[in-house]
Amino acid sequence: MSIYIGNLSYDVTEDDLSSVFAKYGTVKRIQLPVDRETGRMRGFGFVELGDEAEETAAIDALDGAEWMGRDLRVNKAKPRENRNNRSNSFSRD
Repeated sequence: MSIYIGNLSYDVTEDDLSSVFAKYGTVKRIQLPVDRETGRMRGFGFVELGDEAEETAAIDALDGAEWMGRDLRVNKAKPRENRNNRSNSFSRD
């Protein structure tokens, strides 16, 4: 399980997130996706903590909190949908 963090500052770093979430448990992994074309942070990220109780505590404490000039959206991450399930709409005759 992991936590979704939305409305992040574009200046946030993995170290910034680690220091905030370490208050609630052991930080196992942090992901900060970047735009493929610009290389710029996309304004959201994911954090994985040691167990579900730590993640719940972090969500309860940080959802709606103001940090780095932004009101955070923090909740359980939803499973990623498979984007490669597009059918081939043309045929070769």
